[in-house]
Amino acid sequence: MPPKRPLTGLRILVGRARHQASALSAGLRSLGAEVVEIPFIEIRRPSSFKPLDAALKNVRTYEWLILTSVNGVEALGERIKRLQLRKSHLAHLKIAAIGPATAHAVERLGLKVHVIPKEYVAESVVKSLRDRVKGKRVLLARAKVARDVIPRELRKLGARVDVVEAYETVIPLSSTRRLLALLRDPKRRPNVITFTSSSTVRNFVALLSAKSRRQERLGHAALLDGIKFASIGPVTSSTLREFGMTPHIEAGKYTIPGLLEAIAQAYARKPASRVR
Repeated sequence: MPPKRPLTGLRILVGRARHQASALSAGLRSLGAEVVEIPFIEIRRPSSFKPLDAALKNVRTYEWLILTSVNGVEALGERIKRLQLRKSHLAHLKIAAIGPATAHAVERLGLKVHVIPKEYVAESVVKSLRDRVKGKRVLLARAKVARDVIPRELRKLGARVDVVEAYETVIPLSSTRRLLALLRDPKRRPNVITFTSSSTVRNFVALLSAKSRRQERLGHAALLDGIKFASIGPVTSSTLREFGMTPHIEAGKYTIPGLLEAIAQAYARKPASRVR
């Protein structure tokens, strides 16, 4: 008889954007979980690509390119193709990628990654570049709304940083009805909800119609009673705490495989509750 998979009997809610949910969902299913997908976040094109296009056309004036997500890399690749730029146009750049998934996406564009920080958070990106960017021009392509740690701290180190919008994240309001119906149904409520970024936390709270002010406690606590929250890393965990939500599980490596491992380990140590 094959060994019991550690997540057998668990129902897990995955809130990643639709086009990004497959890897996490497939991993959870392979571990025995029943997966429900309701996106808490939607990735959209920015209102204008003009700033990104202008930066790419003048990319030879930059010495560093920083990419903090696969979404940013995909937007970059789309614009490179649209502008009919050759890979040689960017070959001089030193590229920093926030983590392995982002680095692999960069490499799929035929570009070389020079820096991947030890920890896949903004603070570690800054630490990795601390002695390398003074007096250098740095291009940071990222979401419309993001933490300002990288540009702020690199400027303190003497870098000249330009931040351009590559994409934006929005709340998929169509998910509200499905999410509330799931949480209110005693036969379908999840045992675990996964959060893969601070944006997924904030959007989850917004989908439950809670106020989003800092330190405001979640207004639908009864709907979440008994549900465990699984976080991809310390920044996401911090955002959960801002809304009065305890990160019961936190990945040691801030990646989707790291999150899968953390959830599996958490339930390998104790019997999983049966799916209701």
